Amino acid sequence: MLAILLPTLALLPTAWLSPLKWVWTTTLMNSLLISVLSLKWLYTGHETGWHQLTSLMGLDPLSTPLLVLTCWLLPLMILASQGHMQVEPANRQRTFITLLISLQAFLIVAFGATELIMFYIMFEATLIPTLVLIARWGNQPARLNAGTYFLFYTLTGSLPLLVALLVLYNEMGTLSLLVLQYPDTVAPTSHADMIWWAGCVLAFLVKMPLYGIHLWLPKAHVEAPIAGSMVLAAVLLKLGGYGMMRMMVLLEPLTLTMCFPFIALALWGMAMTSSICMRQSDLKSMIAYSSVSHMGAVAAGILVQTSWGFTGALILMVAHGLTSSALFCLANTNYERVHSRTIVLARGLQIVLPLMSTWWFLATLANLALPPLPNYFGEFILVTALFKWSNWTLPVAGAAILVTAAYSLYMFLITQRGPVTKHAADLSPTYCREHLLLALHIVPLILIILKPSLISGWFA
Repeated sequence: MLAILLPTLALLPTAWLSPLKWVWTTTLMNSLLISVLSLKWLYTGHETGWHQLTSLMGLDPLSTPLLVLTCWLLPLMILASQGHMQVEPANRQRTFITLLISLQAFLIVAFGATELIMFYIMFEATLIPTLVLIARWGNQPARLNAGTYFLFYTLTGSLPLLVALLVLYNEMGTLSLLVLQYPDTVAPTSHADMIWWAGCVLAFLVKMPLYGIHLWLPKAHVEAPIAGSMVLAAVLLKLGGYGMMRMMVLLEPLTLTMCFPFIALALWGMAMTSSICMRQSDLKSMIAYSSVSHMGAVAAGILVQTSWGFTGALILMVAHGLTSSALFCLANTNYERVHSRTIVLARGLQIVLPLMSTWWFLATLANLALPPLPNYFGEFILVTALFKWSNWTLPVAGAAILVTAAYSLYMFLITQRGPVTKHAADLSPTYCREHLLLALHIVPLILIILKPSLISGWFA
């Protein structure tokens, strides 16, 4: 763990001491080297249990794919941000890079923590750099409103978790995941236990987010800069799913009696947010609601509490992280040229930017879960787990998947096909930097097909 965490922290002085004309290149190359080194975590040979343990941190097959995804994302965020950040003053550029590096460090510690209180502290610490990214470098004046929504939704959901962890420590005498996975779990003996269960789960449902408590996500995505949208979609939402998986070990008997309304809400949210995507005029808003739909499937799979549900949830989280981040990058390439996120103002771009249309096509196929991409494996396993839990889940989940395919194809056709609008006929060409950025999203997604067990955890 320290072999990756310490070089990540060493990027902080690098961002401030490097000459301005080399600061982006230096941090990009160093972060890319760190992300390549993190790939060795996938080949540790430990299919079960913890390894690389210290007193506070460790790795297991559940945290490893998400840690690698976190390390992989930093160079991609730096690549994506160079276009609009080059015009900023020197100190602001360095501050921006510092926020990205600190966010990665917080996420590495959060995913690697073996102490629940340490996980909670890092879970909350990720709010600070994300909030600054949204409120300072957002695109519109509404970014302050989006930052307020983001902060208060997540803080309101997180405070009950702190109380629940203190109650757990009072009962068990420890918050170490290494110890808590072995004692007898808590049985539902009173209404207080049910309130405790809700306190443990609410913070993660807000973070994912579950339909009904998702209003902060479209606002935050739409107003955030490209790096903020990428890290929100790719990693921060997965922090909620990861936390739920960790807590399910402690909440197992309670979850069997408490999960029904939440699974129903997650399934209903899948169908509703997929339908909402069909009527969006803002491209980033459409991709944001798509994330709510996919994470609803993840939440339902985790709450079912079967090995298939956990496996499908982990695979879909990793695959969706790469896919949604790629879609936001594509939306950003349109925005940097057309200067509008409105879909009807950026039509027919295949004629103007033909190679970018290829990336749009591949990312769209991944979003609609085309076989044999890992998105398909994740959704298929989740739907199978839900169908085994109850036959009535199949019509709702099936309808959501069909609507997902419909809005994904609609998004591709409306942006790439048809006549070119007048103001979009004379656009600047795409850069090698943008093609490299999208290749680093799509190629790993394709390579995972060769060995999906790398991201399936120890549930398979």
